[in-house]
Amino acid sequence: MAQELRTSIAKYMIGKEESVDLLLTALIASGHILLEDVPGTGKTMLAKTVAASMECSFRRIQFTPDLLPSDLTGIHFYNQKEGQFEFRPGPLFANIVLADEINRATPRTQSSLLECMEERQISVDGQTHLLSKPFIVIATQNPVDNQGTFPLPEAQMDRFMLKMNLGYPSQAEGIEILKRTMEGGFQSSITPVITQEDMISAQQSFKSVQVQEDLLQYMIAIAEATRRHPDIALGVSPRGTQALLRATQARAAIRNRDYVLPDDIKALALPVLSHRLVLHQRSRQQEGKAATLLQSIIEQIPVPSENMSSDSSIG
Repeated sequence: MAQELRTSIAKYMIGKEESVDLLLTALIASGHILLEDVPGTGKTMLAKTVAASMECSFRRIQFTPDLLPSDLTGIHFYNQKEGQFEFRPGPLFANIVLADEINRATPRTQSSLLECMEERQISVDGQTHLLSKPFIVIATQNPVDNQGTFPLPEAQMDRFMLKMNLGYPSQAEGIEILKRTMEGGFQSSITPVITQEDMISAQQSFKSVQVQEDLLQYMIAIAEATRRHPDIALGVSPRGTQALLRATQARAAIRNRDYVLPDDIKALALPVLSHRLVLHQRSRQQEGKAATLLQSIIEQIPVPSENMSSDSSIG
């Protein structure tokens, strides 16, 4: 299934293989994704291509400063014909939700996503509505030093399984993009390659991937080191270590393995954990420092030996 998605996305996205694998990892692990980069690097295109490759309901929400929470969750309106109030669901009632330029909305509107991202449900006027499976939020944002943006609160950042940057294409990739543009090779219609049931099944089966006890200790050692670091005010929370565990299991699964390797943890630690760190000196110039600090922490912690006894594995 992962290979079919890779092939489908490659028809519309030049390069970005590593970013696509991170997206697939989060999708399989039922995690939300935050794409951050400057405008024009393909954030929205990648999110739309991934969503269109799956036979799931999809809604795109363009976040703006005048967007209200009810515009996302839905409202109760009075039906004069029926003589009663009815609930009209908002765009969050979909399997894949693209929150485009999420940091252009006010904090009040951003906070309306907290419940649905964590508990997969939405409460409106005292009534709770469960969301259908799968439910994944793919959010894009411009760097916070761009005009007219609001930084995401720490509580919401912690609900994204991983944060990733696409970056600019290489010279060869840039040339290929221009060639396809001249040839009209970027098609607007995308045929789904997997069904909603396929994704739900995958989100259950990856949990059987085995994780050695030593690797669990390795994850906790990284988290505890962030909590003790003098430059870090808030280290990795238990939610962060749980996200890292699920992500490593999903990464192993899409690589046809039923066990996690130390390389899985090292590859995912930065995109899964760095955005959860809060530094003592909180400023826009300090944002890139969190990843640097985390990388130095990981390099100082001994990596578990791969020659581990099979009887210490946890599925």
